[in-house]
Amino acid sequence: MNTSSSNAPRASRKSRAMTFPWIADTASMRSGRSIRLASIIAIVALLAACVGTPLPPMAPLPPGADAEPTATGQRPGDAGPLPAPLLKAKSRWVPVRWAELPGFEEDALFEAWNAWIKSCERPGPTFAPLCGEVRRLSIASGEEQRTWMLARLQPYRVEALQGSAEGLLTSYYEPVFKASRQAGGAYEVPLYRTPATLGSRKPWFSRQEIDTLPEAKAALKGREIAWVADPIDALVLHIQGSGRLSISEPDGAQRTVRVAFAGSNDQPYRSVNQWLLEQGVSKVSPWPDATKAWVAQNPQRVQQLLWSNPRYIFFREEVLSDFDAAFGPKGAQGVALTPGRSIAVDPGSIPYGTPVWLASRGNAAALQKLVFAQDTGSAIVGAVRADYFAGTGAEAGEMASRVNQPLRLWVLWPK
Repeated sequence: MNTSSSNAPRASRKSRAMTFPWIADTASMRSGRSIRLASIIAIVALLAACVGTPLPPMAPLPPGADAEPTATGQRPGDAGPLPAPLLKAKSRWVPVRWAELPGFEEDALFEAWNAWIKSCERPGPTFAPLCGEVRRLSIASGEEQRTWMLARLQPYRVEALQGSAEGLLTSYYEPVFKASRQAGGAYEVPLYRTPATLGSRKPWFSRQEIDTLPEAKAALKGREIAWVADPIDALVLHIQGSGRLSISEPDGAQRTVRVAFAGSNDQPYRSVNQWLLEQGVSKVSPWPDATKAWVAQNPQRVQQLLWSNPRYIFFREEVLSDFDAAFGPKGAQGVALTPGRSIAVDPGSIPYGTPVWLASRGNAAALQKLVFAQDTGSAIVGAVRADYFAGTGAEAGEMASRVNQPLRLWVLWPK
């Protein structure tokens, strides 16, 4: 679960109205191996489900739903009167034709189906009735999946309550760092489990107090999971909310584990890059490389920089199997995130588990694709606001650090 936006500078920026042309999706966050592995996982999950409780038969599609799209992009089945708009706590959903969704005919939907099957592990009452058909369609063609979506779902354009349909897309990822089970040598920065006294006060100690107060230090003594070498790497883990550690065990063995979000000190999040800008630093991007460069030149001010963000994250260690390795950590919905197909949203605008059509164009990426609302974050606030899960490792992190661009969203709601 991400606890903020993808990086420090993005967390403090406000969304503003923007106009831009839509172009085809040119970004893919999976390697070929990951795609094949995730597809195999989906098929295995489907077969396992079929061995258990029999899936209900799919209802017949309405006449004309499977017809080819016309020259205007509208299918014959996408006709008839539109339903009324829907009002949510933080957004307004306006019904539209499928033809309004940019790139709908081009998206590789089979890649998204793995994320949909994950959502069906913990579906809400609205989408639970569709999960049997979703599982059956995991081995269907993209055209069959598209036809089913058109027949079963109604697209709604997400707008702010004030009427704007344009917002902001950022991105986050799962970092990978070297770590040690024992402090010493290069490894001096601890990652902690939740302290037993976490609920005794709200908010709990700030980052500065954790580093300086005997009471806070005593509460965390013995709660160390592992140590990393760089305080900025630890901060990256705190900002992203989870990560993987390549750990040196006391017996010399090496293994990879996941450290997942387990709680926070309930202090407000503050952008360290915004703090750097306030200090007169002109270049704070890309994150975290620019921050590490500043730290190398100002070693006496490292603690001051870290303490500018009072929010502190606690982790739990999870065993990372080959099955788990194809997916990210669990998001707020309680299911594992799928690289390139999961987003964090404001649940006051879009409920968890909702399929969403995302369209965004910027210097970092051009995206027109099916994604799923499976996570949230403290900085992900507003109607048209999303944080795109880029995946795991340095390549995903490099992509995530550059995404800060215009966004439009359409929720796909059962008819």
